[in-house]
Amino acid sequence: MTTESPAPSSNGKPPPRWVIKIMTRLHVLLHRLTGGGVNTLGKDDVCFVTMTGAKSGRTLTIPLMYVPHAGGVLLVASQGGAPKNPVWYNNLVKHPDIEVEHRGTRLKLHARLTEPAEKAALWPICDQYYAPFAEYRTRTTRDIPIFACEPR
Repeated sequence: MTTESPAPSSNGKPPPRWVIKIMTRLHVLLHRLTGGGVNTLGKDDVCFVTMTGAKSGRTLTIPLMYVPHAGGVLLVASQGGAPKNPVWYNNLVKHPDIEVEHRGTRLKLHARLTEPAEKAALWPICDQYYAPFAEYRTRTTRDIPIFACEPR
């Protein structure tokens, strides 16, 4: 089995970074204003991940697709199939202890990057919860990271 990523597809492009940034801030604001009532992106569930910034050291909260797994969650650093990892990737590498909120439940978790063999087994789970992950993998030659976030 090879660990190489497929050649990028010309199907669609990831949204510009500024669009992602605005949508992220708006989603977090709506989530807070509704007391946790906004938990979806379209029909798909999201969770709100609170982490420490790798450079700033500030506490940050971002919405990511909710993929439950083994008492924790899987976080996919896809950024819509962009050629680079999302900024939050560096945050989790440097500060892996995070808090994840999903529909009023808060979990204290430890994030770790998955190994290639483990990741191959996790993609079907990720795709089950958010089908566009499969398309994102065709948009880039980047090996999209998956973090397994487990209870601490």
